[in-house]
Amino acid sequence: MTLVSDPEPDVAPVAIAGLLLAARTWLADLRLAHPTVAEILAATGATRSRAYEVRDEILDLLPDLVRPPGRPRVERGPPTDDRAGAITREILRFVMDHPGCVHGGRERRRYGDALRRRVLELREEHHQLDLAAFAEATGVPAATIECWLRLGGEAEATGEPAAASRPADDAESDVRIAVVETVLHAWRGWHGDFTGFCHHVRRHLRIKLGDTLISEILFAHGERTPARRGRRHSDEDALRGTFETYFPGAQWVGDGAEVAVGLDGQRFGYNLELIVDAASGAFVGTSVRDAEDSEAVVEAFAAGVETAGEAPIALLLDNRPSNHTPDVDTALGDTLRIRATPGRPQNKAHVEGGFGLFAQHTPSIELRTDDRRELGRQIIGLVATLFARILNHCPRRDRGGQSRHDIYTATPVAEEQRERARQSLLERLRIQERARRTREARLDPRVKQILDDAFARLDLLDPERHFRNAIACYPIDDIVDGIATFEAKRNRSSLPDGVDARYLLGIVRNLHHVHEADAITQELIRARLDARDAMLQPLVRQRDATLRSTGNSDSALRSFVDQALAADRAIDRTFWLQAAADLIVSCPDADRRDLVRAAARRIHANFAIPTRHRFAATNRLARLVWPLS
Repeated sequence: MTLVSDPEPDVAPVAIAGLLLAARTWLADLRLAHPTVAEILAATGATRSRAYEVRDEILDLLPDLVRPPGRPRVERGPPTDDRAGAITREILRFVMDHPGCVHGGRERRRYGDALRRRVLELREEHHQLDLAAFAEATGVPAATIECWLRLGGEAEATGEPAAASRPADDAESDVRIAVVETVLHAWRGWHGDFTGFCHHVRRHLRIKLGDTLISEILFAHGERTPARRGRRHSDEDALRGTFETYFPGAQWVGDGAEVAVGLDGQRFGYNLELIVDAASGAFVGTSVRDAEDSEAVVEAFAAGVETAGEAPIALLLDNRPSNHTPDVDTALGDTLRIRATPGRPQNKAHVEGGFGLFAQHTPSIELRTDDRRELGRQIIGLVATLFARILNHCPRRDRGGQSRHDIYTATPVAEEQRERARQSLLERLRIQERARRTREARLDPRVKQILDDAFARLDLLDPERHFRNAIACYPIDDIVDGIATFEAKRNRSSLPDGVDARYLLGIVRNLHHVHEADAITQELIRARLDARDAMLQPLVRQRDATLRSTGNSDSALRSFVDQALAADRAIDRTFWLQAAADLIVSCPDADRRDLVRAAARRIHANFAIPTRHRFAATNRLARLVWPLS
């Protein structure tokens, strides 16, 4: 039979992917069934980056798609209010005084932080003016201004990098000096970002230098310090071979992975639970279910017992809450349930390697049938079973030609050896349990109640209080902020798919580090102020001079926020944020919320500062204005 390719579709697959991604946001808010991002991309064949770009374009068009009946579109003419003309003249003067603060074509412009802050100031001064008229007067699209007014708006896409060669090695010394001086002079008057500056040097100054060489020139003369990458993790090769194994059948390792099946043009996702023997690497048990839950562990373990003929001494599982429920303990019986070490994926290398081989040797499953769901489940189970049986009998070069089946069945185990392994695993389990009881005894009952209420409200599974006890070890300030952050991300559907209590623990841990550093810096500031340290005296005088000269809380607040964002030292940044918080606290309660919002908008308007630093500054300012303790 000859296959005939489908004609060109009327709607591009990437457009369908963008539409589904846009609809997924409202489906989540309405608690309706919706596919995951991975399923949408797999079904349409679209790339992630292009699909998200089309989604954003669709979202921009939706507000104008449907209008209330009886209200025809009003074509807005040029603004006749003189305020619009004053705004336009102010923007023109600002652009002339700050070269590089805006550049690019009509389709895609890039705006510097200085211009962004000035536009926000003008919007606060002329908030009565309609946003469309204000945008027309400034020359900035209304959608872009709306993004700036929202806290935490995404920065514009960066321009394309341009490569250029270094000056010729045989260039004259005076020419090189003139080039360096020209670059330095241009940078000191530049108000845009670094990528735009490099483009400006090559296109307008006609100096053919690459981005790296320009960065080195600015760094060597103390004009700019480029951001550095964080330290890399230690070489994982040094950690190989540290997993303690005993003999085949002593310890199994279990984990789950998502497997997709295409049926009649639709994609269905299933969880494949796999249990591997740690000593031999044999695949002993599998299970296929809709999600990675306790039933998957129970089914895979039962299949492993049926395959091997007896249960192991211990089963190692990761810290997913569904792996540690009473149902799992009941199914394991005398088998010890051991947790994998957090942060050490090497603990599950046996099963992770099995998933890798499964993905490498099995083709994609595409079927057409009327009985879709159940047939897909059965097919995955058959394929996984067939794969495991074949692989278990394949010779292994690293084991002298023996297969996994040979190693598992041919190695005799003495009762004394079995008992030593059991006692070793029991001791590990006793250490974990003793540490857990010690931690729990030290916990504040009020903090435990707060976590119990939060876990019930957020539907987080934690049957053994493993995660609640770990979170309760942190200060109450960090716990409250972490719960609020998790709940806000869940309400905005910005949590990754399949997150559980481990994600909340990570948020609390990260906030604790930030708050601890903040508290240390605060104490340093207090101590230095008490001692009249020479390092802070100029800052105190500058703060007092600003308060005397402005006579306006809005102007002083803007100045303090700008000083904090421009500070090179953490202690200076904290000083100016403290000054801003003190100024806000001195105002009436009714005005504090608006002042904090204005300060936050100004902070997030500085796209040159990394997003995490902007969020840290807004978080610190809020904590200073409204402390919990």
